[in-house]
Amino acid sequence: MNIAPHSSLPPVTLILGGARSGKSRYAELLVEAVGGGVYLATATVEDNEMAERIRQHRQRRGQRWTTIEEPLEILTALQTHASPERPVLLDCLTLWLSNIMAADRDIEHETKILAEGLGRLKGPVVLVSNEVGLGLVPTTPLGRTFRDHAGRLNQAVAGVADRAVFVAAGLPMTLKETTP
Repeated sequence: MNIAPHSSLPPVTLILGGARSGKSRYAELLVEAVGGGVYLATATVEDNEMAERIRQHRQRRGQRWTTIEEPLEILTALQTHASPERPVLLDCLTLWLSNIMAADRDIEHETKILAEGLGRLKGPVVLVSNEVGLGLVPTTPLGRTFRDHAGRLNQAVAGVADRAVFVAAGLPMTLKETTP
């Protein structure tokens, strides 16, 4: 997978894509290209299948990464771990959204606080999120609510991001590139 033409990380990068699109691997390559970083994982182990997915992700990353698991307080974790020397890769925003929905938190407030806080981090951050609005309309009210919140979350983060990339079939397409 090609990460050119970018050789450095802007303050906030958003990587979007569908399931198994290559978005996480692309995000990892971006951070590895500048020497590696902290992997902020939002997934929680709810069943054996998810445990296996997490194991595979860790195995693929290897020892180059410091992994922090934080399912809810991601802005605090980003503030703690982002530094100019060590960027943070957050994977993924849609799992975080699921977590805050399950915790019955105010999603609009959480989204606003996150978007506002991203510009105040001490180092670069790469955020991964699923684009769930390209498929069929979910058949359940919860599914439609999740899709709507995910769309608004992605828009809020893309609005403050310096770079936004959509990955499909392992191919990155730059949607937004803000130059300093």
